[in-house]
Amino acid sequence: MPKSDVGKIWSLNYRLMMSVITGVAPEVAELGLEVKELFLLAEVDAHPHPAELAGILSMPKPTVTMYVKRLEAADFLRREIDAADLRRHRLILTPEGRKTMTRGLALLSGAFGARLARLSSAQQSELATLLEKLS
Repeated sequence: MPKSDVGKIWSLNYRLMMSVITGVAPEVAELGLEVKELFLLAEVDAHPHPAELAGILSMPKPTVTMYVKRLEAADFLRREIDAADLRRHRLILTPEGRKTMTRGLALLSGAFGARLARLSSAQQSELATLLEKLS
Protein backbone atom coordinates (compact mmCIF):
# COMPACT_ATOMS: atom_id res chain seq x y z
CA MET A 1 0.00 0.00 0.00
CA PRO A 2 1.43 3.40 -0.92
CA LYS A 3 2.36 5.62 2.02
CA SER A 4 -0.13 8.24 0.89
CA ASP A 5 -2.95 5.70 1.35
CA VAL A 6 -1.71 4.90 4.85
CA GLY A 7 -1.72 8.59 5.67
CA LYS A 8 -5.23 8.97 4.28
CA ILE A 9 -6.48 6.03 6.37
CA TRP A 10 -4.85 7.54 9.46
CA SER A 11 -6.42 10.92 8.71
CA LEU A 12 -9.89 9.46 8.12
CA ASN A 13 -9.69 7.47 11.36
CA TYR A 14 -8.58 10.54 13.30
CA ARG A 15 -11.30 12.73 11.78
CA LEU A 16 -13.97 10.14 12.62
CA MET A 17 -12.78 9.83 16.20
CA MET A 18 -12.54 13.59 16.70
CA SER A 19 -15.91 14.17 15.07
CA VAL A 20 -17.59 11.76 17.49
CA ILE A 21 -15.77 13.22 20.50
CA THR A 22 -16.43 16.82 19.49
CA GLY A 23 -20.07 16.02 18.82
CA VAL A 24 -20.69 14.71 22.33
CA ALA A 25 -18.41 17.15 24.20
CA PRO A 26 -21.25 19.58 25.06
CA GLU A 27 -23.39 16.77 26.51
CA VAL A 28 -20.40 15.37 28.41
CA ALA A 29 -19.80 18.89 29.77
CA GLU A 30 -23.38 18.90 31.08
CA LEU A 31 -22.37 15.88 33.18
CA GLY A 32 -19.61 18.02 34.72
CA LEU A 33 -16.75 16.46 32.74
CA GLU A 34 -14.30 17.15 29.98
CA VAL A 35 -14.08 14.27 27.50
CA LYS A 36 -10.52 13.47 28.63
CA GLU A 37 -11.78 13.21 32.20
CA LEU A 38 -14.40 10.75 31.00
CA PHE A 39 -11.68 8.62 29.45
CA LEU A 40 -9.77 8.77 32.73
CA LEU A 41 -12.82 7.64 34.73
CA ALA A 42 -13.35 4.79 32.27
CA GLU A 43 -9.85 3.43 33.00
CA VAL A 44 -9.78 3.76 36.80
CA ASP A 45 -11.08 0.26 37.57
CA ALA A 46 -8.45 -1.40 35.37
CA HIS A 47 -5.63 1.06 36.18
CA PRO A 48 -6.21 2.54 39.64
CA HIS A 49 -2.84 4.27 40.05
CA PRO A 50 -2.29 7.74 38.56
CA ALA A 51 1.06 6.81 36.97
CA GLU A 52 -0.60 3.84 35.23
CA LEU A 53 -3.39 6.08 33.98
CA ALA A 54 -0.88 8.52 32.54
CA GLY A 55 0.74 5.70 30.56
CA ILE A 56 -2.48 4.11 29.36
CA LEU A 57 -4.02 7.43 28.35
CA SER A 58 -0.80 8.89 26.92
CA MET A 59 -1.13 11.92 29.18
CA PRO A 60 1.61 13.68 31.11
CA LYS A 61 1.56 12.80 34.81
CA PRO A 62 0.89 16.43 35.85
CA THR A 63 -2.19 16.47 33.60
CA VAL A 64 -3.50 13.28 35.21
CA THR A 65 -2.86 14.81 38.64
CA MET A 66 -4.84 17.92 37.66
CA TYR A 67 -7.75 15.81 36.37
CA VAL A 68 -7.69 13.60 39.48
CA LYS A 69 -7.91 16.68 41.71
CA ARG A 70 -10.86 18.03 39.72
CA LEU A 71 -12.63 14.67 39.69
CA GLU A 72 -12.05 14.23 43.39
CA ALA A 73 -13.44 17.72 44.12
CA ALA A 74 -16.52 16.83 42.03
CA ASP A 75 -16.96 13.63 44.09
CA PHE A 76 -16.40 11.38 41.07
CA LEU A 77 -13.21 9.84 42.49
CA ARG A 78 -11.60 9.25 45.82
CA ARG A 79 -8.01 8.45 46.71
CA GLU A 80 -6.94 5.83 49.19
CA ILE A 81 -3.52 4.70 50.30
CA ASP A 82 -2.72 1.44 48.50
CA ALA A 83 -2.52 -1.28 51.16
CA ALA A 84 -0.05 -3.22 48.99
CA ASP A 85 2.30 -0.21 48.71
CA LEU A 86 1.83 2.53 51.29
CA ARG A 87 3.78 4.99 49.11
CA ARG A 88 1.07 5.01 46.41
CA HIS A 89 -2.49 6.20 46.15
CA ARG A 90 -5.17 4.06 44.60
CA LEU A 91 -8.08 5.75 42.83
CA ILE A 92 -11.62 4.51 43.30
CA LEU A 93 -14.73 5.62 41.48
CA THR A 94 -17.45 6.93 43.75
CA PRO A 95 -21.03 5.84 43.04
CA GLU A 96 -21.64 9.27 41.48
CA GLY A 97 -18.47 8.92 39.41
CA ARG A 98 -19.52 5.50 38.15
CA LYS A 99 -23.00 6.77 37.26
CA THR A 100 -21.55 9.80 35.44
CA MET A 101 -18.97 7.67 33.63
CA THR A 102 -21.69 5.26 32.48
CA ARG A 103 -23.78 8.14 31.14
CA GLY A 104 -20.79 9.68 29.38
CA LEU A 105 -19.75 6.41 27.76
CA ALA A 106 -23.35 5.90 26.63
CA LEU A 107 -23.17 9.29 24.89
CA LEU A 108 -19.99 8.27 23.08
CA SER A 109 -21.43 4.87 22.19
CA GLY A 110 -24.59 6.43 20.85
CA ALA A 111 -22.70 8.89 18.68
CA PHE A 112 -20.36 6.22 17.35
CA GLY A 113 -23.29 3.82 16.89
CA ALA A 114 -25.01 6.41 14.73
CA ARG A 115 -21.92 6.44 12.50
CA LEU A 116 -21.75 2.64 12.43
CA ALA A 117 -25.41 2.50 11.43
CA ARG A 118 -24.33 3.88 8.05
CA LEU A 119 -22.73 0.47 7.44
CA SER A 120 -24.50 -2.80 6.79
CA SER A 121 -24.26 -5.55 9.40
CA ALA A 122 -21.70 -7.35 7.24
CA GLN A 123 -19.62 -4.18 6.92
CA GLN A 124 -19.79 -3.62 10.69
CA SER A 125 -18.58 -7.19 11.28
CA GLU A 126 -15.77 -6.73 8.77
CA LEU A 127 -14.75 -3.44 10.40
CA ALA A 128 -14.69 -5.09 13.84
CA THR A 129 -12.52 -7.91 12.48
CA LEU A 130 -10.13 -5.47 10.83
CA LEU A 131 -9.85 -3.31 13.96
CA GLU A 132 -9.14 -6.39 16.07
CA LYS A 133 -6.31 -7.32 13.66
CA LEU A 134 -4.88 -3.83 13.91
CA SER A 135 -5.11 -3.82 17.69
